[in-house]
Amino acid sequence: MDRQGPRVLLVDDEEAIQQTLSAVLPLAGYTVYQVRDGKEAVRRAPLVRPDLILLDLGLPDMDGKEVIRHLREWAIAPIIVISVRDEESEKVRSLDTGAHDYVTKPFTMPELLARMRATLRSVSATQNDVFTVNDLKIDLVRREVLVGETAVKLTATEYDLLKVLVHHAGKVRTHQQLIRELWGHTQYQDVLHLLRVTLSHLRRKLQPDPMKPRYIVTEPGVGYRLRTERPGYPTKAG
Repeated sequence: MDRQGPRVLLVDDEEAIQQTLSAVLPLAGYTVYQVRDGKEAVRRAPLVRPDLILLDLGLPDMDGKEVIRHLREWAIAPIIVISVRDEESEKVRSLDTGAHDYVTKPFTMPELLARMRATLRSVSATQNDVFTVNDLKIDLVRREVLVGETAVKLTATEYDLLKVLVHHAGKVRTHQQLIRELWGHTQYQDVLHLLRVTLSHLRRKLQPDPMKPRYIVTEPGVGYRLRTERPGYPTKAG
């Protein structure tokens, strides 16, 4: 399973910010991915699958709020705006568009790091740190998956798929929604087979008989659902 620290996508065209954060954040345990404009942020985000996004509003190609709107079409990662714009209206519009927090430049590193920790804690709390059903335990903070006492080794994509299902536990996620959340694609036929293969591999790792799913239920022709009740009988695979 991927053991790297929380993944941060840094979206800012200011060289000083890029240099400072790319040096400091890894020391604080984060893995940093850097982009310098909005279009690249929208393109890279599905590939990086960040746990947190730091976003400047004054990008060279589009306003940061437009980037937020694009990301919120599929992304569930929290967004912290970092901007020189200190007008209340900008803060309100950014938060209403989908940002979780707003930090005004110039800021101190202790303040930014504290905001990042608080945001990740609050998101984790609302999504539950640990999901348990029967003998399956998923710890989102430690990025650990256990079946009984046995640790399950997952690929990054398998883990991200499971994490999305945990975030929406008990609810059906359509093929289209899962593909957008994992890969950012809008034309899902291109990767629908990849989704099904990833789901099949994940099932094999979570239970002895993947043809009799106990946890991830197929809703035929629609998508998948992670059960929240104790599984007492087999359900349809697919």
